[in-house]
Amino acid sequence: MSDADKPSPQQLVDHLFRHEAGKMIAVLTRIFGIHNLELVEDTVQETFLKALQVWKYKALPDNPSAWLMQVARNRTIDLIRRQQKQTNISDELSMRLQSDAELAIEQLFLDTEIADSQLRMIFTCCHPALSPEDQVALTLKTVSGFGVQEIARALVSNEAAIQKRIYRAKEYIREHQIQFEIPSGLALSDRLETVYTVLYLLFNEGYNSMKADELIRHDLCAEAMRLCKLLTEHKVCAQPSCFALLALMCFQASRFDSRLGEDNTIILLQQQDRGKWDRELIALGYQFLSQSSTGSYLSVYHIESAIAAEHCLAPDFESTNWNTLLRLYDLLLIRKPIPIVQLNRAVILAQTAGVATAIDTILDIPGILELLDRHYIYAAVLGELYRRAGNAAESRRLLEKAYTLTPSLAEKRLLQEKLAAIA
Repeated sequence: MSDADKPSPQQLVDHLFRHEAGKMIAVLTRIFGIHNLELVEDTVQETFLKALQVWKYKALPDNPSAWLMQVARNRTIDLIRRQQKQTNISDELSMRLQSDAELAIEQLFLDTEIADSQLRMIFTCCHPALSPEDQVALTLKTVSGFGVQEIARALVSNEAAIQKRIYRAKEYIREHQIQFEIPSGLALSDRLETVYTVLYLLFNEGYNSMKADELIRHDLCAEAMRLCKLLTEHKVCAQPSCFALLALMCFQASRFDSRLGEDNTIILLQQQDRGKWDRELIALGYQFLSQSSTGSYLSVYHIESAIAAEHCLAPDFESTNWNTLLRLYDLLLIRKPIPIVQLNRAVILAQTAGVATAIDTILDIPGILELLDRHYIYAAVLGELYRRAGNAAESRRLLEKAYTLTPSLAEKRLLQEKLAAIA
């Protein structure tokens, strides 16, 4: 790599903050306790500021990540030495630090301990007593290194609302003395479902981003996959549902390169070049799906990953086994009776039972009129079905409604093309 191609210190620090800050926050939280999360975040921020100051005037270290961890270790030891009483240290560490503080801290910065601390942080952020919105915001902030502005974009919110969510979550954790731990027994099962939901929502937001100029947020998808992979590598957390969720993510991510054209236009499933689908990711998806087959519990992630796998099996759109997909959606609807599943099932019905049946099914969704007024996807799908049924007026009305509802420029372009075709 030439000097011209090397990242600037600012670019490198920004990149490392995304990939290393969550690890550092997790380890330091384990040392200082979750009640000192503000202190931990300040310490990590100071570490990255020091990196920026030093790297501007000196040669970049051979291993910037290791350099950051070393600075964080040293800073931690300094903070502990300044404490005459260990009131700001976590209960877990107070006994260990009495013998040899530096050795205890050094051990916590080993790779295996870092991963364990990250899992603890995930479970803390995903405590079921917190609202799902607060869980996602706190996880993105502390575990994934997202800034408030990024979180607001990812969750289609504003910065003030995100600040309130994060503050509310931190206060609840502090006031109720939520433990920084991976729970066991029934508590683990309850919390795992919450963790899965957060990672599922995180991946979905990346896969169909509401950001106006970016349909696919690769960073969100990659982070969801990284955290899910972390769960599968832990003997307690490696449940069949977790492998199924990771399989689903692999299948969906395999289609990234075929979903958008060079001019950032959307390429629908039937027009996608399946030669661009990532076969390595698909193979990984099948591997994780196979690992999910142990046990007797069938989760929604098993069913959704089976649906995604069925699409990957078909060499082209016409060869898709629509009857198998319909059976899978019937099963999913029993486990997950929500409008978006009913909508997706109707799309499959259009292939098996005809467009008229699909339209009737959508119109029978409870609260469909409100959904059509609030969420573009319902108006877009129903408008397309009316187009295929030959009802140009109703198709135009719904597609225009969908156009006004979506913030995505890529979606708007696709809707414009459909409207132009009708005209």
